[in-house]
Amino acid sequence: MTAAPMSETDPASTTPTPEADAPKQGVNWWQEAKSILLLILAVLAFHSFVAKPFYIPSESMMPVLLKGDRLVVSKFPYGWSYVSPSFHPLPFLKGRIFGHLPERGDIVIVSPANRREDYIKRVIGLPGDVIEVRGGQVILNGVPVPQKALKPMRIPVDGNAPCPPLQFPGARVTGKDGKDYCELPVRQEVLPNGKTYITIDMGPSPLDWYGPVRVPENHVFLMGDNRDNSADSRAPLEENGLGGPVPWEAIGGRAEFITFSLDGDATWNPISWFHSLRGGRAGNSLRPASVTPAS
Repeated sequence: MTAAPMSETDPASTTPTPEADAPKQGVNWWQEAKSILLLILAVLAFHSFVAKPFYIPSESMMPVLLKGDRLVVSKFPYGWSYVSPSFHPLPFLKGRIFGHLPERGDIVIVSPANRREDYIKRVIGLPGDVIEVRGGQVILNGVPVPQKALKPMRIPVDGNAPCPPLQFPGARVTGKDGKDYCELPVRQEVLPNGKTYITIDMGPSPLDWYGPVRVPENHVFLMGDNRDNSADSRAPLEENGLGGPVPWEAIGGRAEFITFSLDGDATWNPISWFHSLRGGRAGNSLRPASVTPAS
């Protein structure tokens, strides 16, 4: 027996497939926009309340921090204030939530009273301290902060550390390897709580003389480690300084560690981006070392 050929109108040949039945759905742009907005808000919240990246734009904290360093700043150690939001949209508001004063020696970010940006400096004085600087020597509550001259430090010259002669006169030298270095005179300071760090002092400068000034309640006194080239609490607001002790509300967080560092010599060629990474800086802690303070 021969099977009859299937008719063109056979139901089996015209049954629609599920794919054919499914209506085509367009992109839900509102849902996409909402997802992106939520992601942005989550990132901003993390930057405002937990931690944020920070870029070093100047030489004021040399030698511990170089221009081109990228680091992490934690937001919670001192509590939160009006400067905690990433872009500083708020006016000055007194007080902190879960506030804690920094410790002497901490490296902190601070927002000057007349600028909507962050500086990075080291905490030297706390409320009630009397601060003086005499010939580059910090005097804290009438007692000179111990200093010890160390062997000059050599920092490789690159695009972000060019060793400018106006800032570091006579410091540029050529090493035995044929490379250029910035040879800087450095000193070790030890604060009363035993925190120690290295500073640069190129010689006499106007910033070598300051005070005496008493640090008011809920204020801190900040200085850069590059003592002759730092717009800190010693410099007036008109010279882009901090204008004396700063209210603790202006402290935005504590510097924790370096994530990576760029030498400033990168070009548009992506290969140069890898060569511009400075070796040996990633992961360096920015918490000051501790020693037994002199009695």
